[in-house]
Amino acid sequence: MSVLKLGIPKGSLQDATISIFKQAGYNIQVKSRNYYPTIDDDEIECMLIRAQEMARYVEGGQLDCGLTGLDWIKENRADVVDVTELIYAKTSFKPIKWVLAVKEGSDIKSVKDLEGKTIATEVVNLTKDYLKAHGVNAKVEFSWGTTEVKVPDLADAIVEITETGSSLRANNLVIIDTVLETTTRFIANKEAYKDPFKRKKMENIIMMLKSVIDAMPKTCVLMNAPKRSLNEILEVLPSVNPTISDLAKGDWVDVMAIMDKKDLRYILPKLKELGAKAIAELPINKIIE
Repeated sequence: MSVLKLGIPKGSLQDATISIFKQAGYNIQVKSRNYYPTIDDDEIECMLIRAQEMARYVEGGQLDCGLTGLDWIKENRADVVDVTELIYAKTSFKPIKWVLAVKEGSDIKSVKDLEGKTIATEVVNLTKDYLKAHGVNAKVEFSWGTTEVKVPDLADAIVEITETGSSLRANNLVIIDTVLETTTRFIANKEAYKDPFKRKKMENIIMMLKSVIDAMPKTCVLMNAPKRSLNEILEVLPSVNPTISDLAKGDWVDVMAIMDKKDLRYILPKLKELGAKAIAELPINKIIE
C-alpha cells in the first residue's frame, strides 16, 4: 500500500496545526517523547520535525511533504515545491513578520545605519540577503535564543520574529523595518509531487485544511425578512449571493447569508431595524469554494 510521509511542525506551530487537522477530519495523536504521531488514516505516516528543519528533510526525500514557514524555506535555500499558502500561526490567522529591531533611544534609525555593525538573529541567511538588497555590510551572528536581550551589549540590532510585538516592547525594543513577512506553507518533495497517488493525497489534505482556515472568520446568519424591506436588507448584508426562499405563509422570505463574524455587531441591529425577525447565527466549520 502506498503511504504519504507527512511532516508535522514541532514547536510553536504544533498545537495549531494539529487542531486544524482535527477540525479537517484528521485525528492526530502525539504521545510523550514520541516523534511519530498516530493519525486515523492508513495512507499517511506522520513525523514531528521542527519547522526550521522541515524544508531540508522534504527536499532530501526523507519526507514527502510537510508544513513549515516561508521563512524557513528561504533560510534553508530549500529546493522544494511550495504547493500552497496556509495562513495561520501560533495564536492568529494572519501573517507574521521577521523584523529589524533596536533598543529604544538607539542612534540606528534605518538599515543604512547598520554599516559595520553587529546583528544577532536565528535567520542568518535571510538577514544577509536583506542587508545585501540594501547595500549594507554588517556582521550577522547566529543567536541560540533570547535574542531580545542581546542589544545593546552583545549586538547593535536583532532580526527577530514577531506575531504581536509584545515581547519586543517588553524588552524596550523598537522595530525599524520588516525583513520578511511569512506564512505557513504546505511543501512537497519534487519527486513525491510527481507521484499520482501522493499528489492526490496532498491535494485532498490541502483542500480540507483550507476549508477549515477559510471558515474560521465566517459565520452563517438566518432570518425571516419582510418582502417590503428585502432590497434594503440585501444592501446591508455583505454576502455576495445570499439564499432567499419564500415562507409558507405571508409576505415574508427566509434569508441565509455568510459573513465575517466581526461584522455581526454592526449588521444585526440594522437587520432588526429593517423588520427582520427570528434572526439566528449558525457556526460554519468548513468552506470549500
